[in-house]
Amino acid sequence: MNKLIDRYGRIHTYLRISVTDRCNLRCTYCMPKEGIEWKQKEDILTFEEIIRLAKIFTELGIKKIRITGGEPTVRKDLENLIEGLARLSGLETLAMTSNGILLKDKVSIYKRAGLKVLNISLDTLKEKRFREVTFRDNFNDVIEGLNASLHAGFNPLKVNVVVMKNFNDDEILDFVDFVKDKPINIRFIEYMPFTDNGWGVSKLVSYFDIREKIQSKYDLIPVLNQSNNVAKDFLIPGFLGSVSFITSMSDSFCGTCNRVRITADGLLKSCLFYQPELSLRDMLRSGVNDEIIKETILGVIYEKKEGHPHMQDLKQHENQPMIQIGG
Repeated sequence: MNKLIDRYGRIHTYLRISVTDRCNLRCTYCMPKEGIEWKQKEDILTFEEIIRLAKIFTELGIKKIRITGGEPTVRKDLENLIEGLARLSGLETLAMTSNGILLKDKVSIYKRAGLKVLNISLDTLKEKRFREVTFRDNFNDVIEGLNASLHAGFNPLKVNVVVMKNFNDDEILDFVDFVKDKPINIRFIEYMPFTDNGWGVSKLVSYFDIREKIQSKYDLIPVLNQSNNVAKDFLIPGFLGSVSFITSMSDSFCGTCNRVRITADGLLKSCLFYQPELSLRDMLRSGVNDEIIKETILGVIYEKKEGHPHMQDLKQHENQPMIQIGG
């Protein structure tokens, strides 16, 4: 029975675990321009600690775990962690979000280790524009990683696109066309404000505007029965691929939120837009037993906020850069 219930009756079944704050890209919406102070190795959760925490959470009712970063594939021997998590009793889905750069040589290994769902972040289909947003020249590596992921059997492969006005909003239909003959779910994500990431209302392209642009050319058929689903999912007649929207800013889904986060240094966050509430790493390393950790987690989840502040207030709201939270 799931015990991760807050005072508003929301049941939590989805845990996102960041395994590193390091990344081989410098995306403007994720990392502050001046960079961040990297965590020391001893501050980051070990694989053994991650698996222990994941086991605690699955015993409390978590059914889905997503591995995030930073960029998770820069963590050495990540396949060992995947294999350990995949063995957990009660876990139904093990997913990962990656920027794709290192997937070409590793994605089949991750699949065999037990990874079931894969998201790749790709905000443009133009090489020059990729360099502008990431400050790196790895566009072709990402495309090769994407193709390798399809070949490895991730179906559908999910591709995350953060849409920013006057940067890549002219590529919305290009991304839709990109998945016509590919088993890819394109996920258009509204640009969200985090510490020093340059967000402004003028840069936001809302779900309604993205959807209207797509519907100017294609019919969108909603996928029904999407309770607790962050994304609004749609099919397009004649397409192998599909389209989804993540509407954190224009159409908040706080009322059905079912997710919890653990940062790379072991901090528990019950909401993406609020500061962490608890250091699970410190509890583990102090010798506390699992039952006490469980009771503490239950208390934090019960006190979860009803929702995040309005988008215009989030820019001033005290939080962390996205790269330190985990995608």
